[in-house]
Amino acid sequence: MRGVAQVPRMLDAVVVGAGPNGLTAAVELARRGMSVEVFEARDTIGGGARTEELTLPGFRHDPCSAVHPLGAGSPAFQAMPLARYGLEWLHPELPMAHPFPDGTAAVLAHSVGQTAMSFGAHDAGTYRRLVAPFIGKWDALARDFLRTQWLGLPGDPLTYARFGLVAMQPVTLLNSRFQDEKARALMAGLAAHAIAPLGGFGTTGLALMFALAAHANGWPVPRGGSQAISDALAGLLRAHGGAVHTDFEVKRLDDLPPARAYVFDTSPTALARIAGLGNAYRDVKYGPGTFKIDYALSGPVPWTAEEARRAGTVHIGPTSGEIAAALDAATHGQDPSVPFLITAQPSLIDDSRAPEGKHVFWAYGHVPNGWEGDATDLVERQIERFAPGFRDLVLARAVAGPPQLAARNANYVGGDTATGSAAGLRLLIRPKLTRVPYETAHPAVFLCSQATPPGPGVHGMSGHYAAKAVWRRLRFARR
Repeated sequence: MRGVAQVPRMLDAVVVGAGPNGLTAAVELARRGMSVEVFEARDTIGGGARTEELTLPGFRHDPCSAVHPLGAGSPAFQAMPLARYGLEWLHPELPMAHPFPDGTAAVLAHSVGQTAMSFGAHDAGTYRRLVAPFIGKWDALARDFLRTQWLGLPGDPLTYARFGLVAMQPVTLLNSRFQDEKARALMAGLAAHAIAPLGGFGTTGLALMFALAAHANGWPVPRGGSQAISDALAGLLRAHGGAVHTDFEVKRLDDLPPARAYVFDTSPTALARIAGLGNAYRDVKYGPGTFKIDYALSGPVPWTAEEARRAGTVHIGPTSGEIAAALDAATHGQDPSVPFLITAQPSLIDDSRAPEGKHVFWAYGHVPNGWEGDATDLVERQIERFAPGFRDLVLARAVAGPPQLAARNANYVGGDTATGSAAGLRLLIRPKLTRVPYETAHPAVFLCSQATPPGPGVHGMSGHYAAKAVWRRLRFARR
């Protein structure tokens, strides 16, 4: 691939990193008629949306993201004909279950009613009242909140304001409305996807967005694995004349062909190093790391709670207090003891992921950034609390702590799969306080990774808004 140095003309844009945001930015620029090429350091595209045989032949695992609540409802993805390039969403019967040791479970279902019925009578009404103003308004909410909040006006100001008043609260405050631990635990587990203390600003907003996503678009998995998202984006890019180069590590801007704009789907610190921006991002703070295990199983997970056997995602806490304690420990550099786990079982609805009768299973918990310990036994003891006999089904496991995750994907500094802390205002102001977070001090260099708003997740919105910034800059330059 080093032959790209012979490109006879200046490109409009070069994208560094073929993750979902880099590919989204490339597609949006190419659809505007610009010449675009993407350069990826690894031998396959995908970044956080990749699928590999990590354990045994025939078992296809997602090394990072597996379930995509925000991807299915992403305004960026919905505006693209990705189904034409092989992306098919598969929906489990239940988006998410949150089991308890007594064999019961709270559920996040497609319907508000089924979700509410899994709580106590008082909390069922509280939940219905909480989500009622926003049901049927997902498209407006997604456009207004999956963006940089101070750039432009909301499309639906009334819904935006109403949601914002609730969203800015810590989920610990929201949970004071509920009487039953089932409702409190479910909301705490949703907020925990921020990988930040539950008492922080805006954690209710994240929990509510995940709940509303389930009611609007579900929590689906792509057929064949998360790689299908990346492959569909790359297919669309090629259809518009773009190109993707793999196995091409970029260490300096001079390694790349000449271009009017360079767009980085990387960590801010990597961008600064490659583009020669010095200490431009010296104050970026990275969040807790992740400890993840991918399993090849001889059968489905033997959950005690029947609902968990029908759910694509299973949260293991079980209580809001235990979830909060696990996140606080990871944030403050303490070794894990009783981890909060987010697990996924995509082979329940996608038989292409494992040999007949077998299954893939995915589980991760939170640990301090850069942690080098082994939490395998802790993770499996926690799973066994809710699925006795789980270990007897394990055919093989692939274990990845923070060092291994960072080695697989350089954007995950210290194992931080959010590419930057999402605690407090950092969920909104990322990677640093600036008017246009996709622009840099270099007029031709842009940042499009999840280190920018709206932040973590496979939804392509950071790439979408970075592409807009590039387009505006180049159009102004041409004028």
